[in-house]
Amino acid sequence: MVYKEFGKTGIKLSSLGFGAMRFPEIFDDNGKFVSIDEEKSIPMMHKAFELGVNYIDTAPAYVHSKSEAMVGKALKGWRDKVYLSTKNGMDDASYDKWMKKLENSLKELDTDYIDFYHMWGIGLEAFKTKVDVKGGPIDAAFKAKEQGLIKHISFSFHDKPENMREIVDSGYFESVLMQYNLLDRANEENIAYCNEKGLGVVIMGPVAGGRLGEPSKEIQDMMNGKSKSTAECALRFVLANPGVNIALSGMSKMEEVIENAATASIEGPLTADELQKVAGSLSENKRLAELYCTGCDYCLPCPQEINISRAFRAMNYHKVYGLTSLAKTEYSHIVVHDKKKQADACVECGQCESKCPQKIEIIKQLKETHEALHAL
Repeated sequence: MVYKEFGKTGIKLSSLGFGAMRFPEIFDDNGKFVSIDEEKSIPMMHKAFELGVNYIDTAPAYVHSKSEAMVGKALKGWRDKVYLSTKNGMDDASYDKWMKKLENSLKELDTDYIDFYHMWGIGLEAFKTKVDVKGGPIDAAFKAKEQGLIKHISFSFHDKPENMREIVDSGYFESVLMQYNLLDRANEENIAYCNEKGLGVVIMGPVAGGRLGEPSKEIQDMMNGKSKSTAECALRFVLANPGVNIALSGMSKMEEVIENAATASIEGPLTADELQKVAGSLSENKRLAELYCTGCDYCLPCPQEINISRAFRAMNYHKVYGLTSLAKTEYSHIVVHDKKKQADACVECGQCESKCPQKIEIIKQLKETHEALHAL
């Protein structure tokens, strides 16, 4: 296992972190959740620890709010060897409620302290109105740290990339958890900035929430075919970023634990030549993707309620990255989740094309998209 200095904390952490949000589950005959499968989940965590993983991340709501308790069980006998991360949701700016949530997590985890405690999923607005307020959560966090209940104050981030720096510059935080992967590189500059400012950087979604789990010749070719799977390529890409300390992977199978630990044990995940090739491929992929859409949404709203940008994002997965199964699923979600219409609803009114700053042939590409992706 490769270990890296974690910001200015003085701690060395494994480059692979165990994300405790995808444990195998047990359901009843009606498909209702019963419990986490303890007989599978605890051995997975113990195997990860044995392979050198020394960072585990959970949260109160993960896996039907049962994840923290399961992690607590797995840490018996390992607590002094593994660094524990969990989170506190920012419902409001209450000092007392924040402290109560911390007490609940300590109880669920059956531990006296938490190593990395996150202000959960905050953006700039929440930071200003719910965190950085007098007598609020940040004061509570420093009090908890003083009492030894938490060791390091952290935050996880889901806001627009340009909104992160002000939070970092507050000086309150020692580490950050953010999104970054082959399909979403929006936080690349933030990774470098946080590294420069001395924050430990943990990446969530290195395999894009499982979306990079399916085979893709296009992605594997970026790395000269050296990786055994697309998922391995995705993990190696994240770990190759010098500003990344930990890639946090939500694992649900023992095979994933073993494969990911092996990948995180490769010294120098990518050579200079491989990095150059990946950078070139990603640049070309971005150019190809923008032939379909940049996602600016100037074309919306569509009079026929077609979700144009999501349709084209799905087409990018298929045409640019070779992730056809993912693309078809994404395309189906336009109806299932968005309650919008697919590309075949187009009546060729042309309103979208008149508003597109890229001058994309939207009507033509909607037809191509539906033809390629409509059948699962």
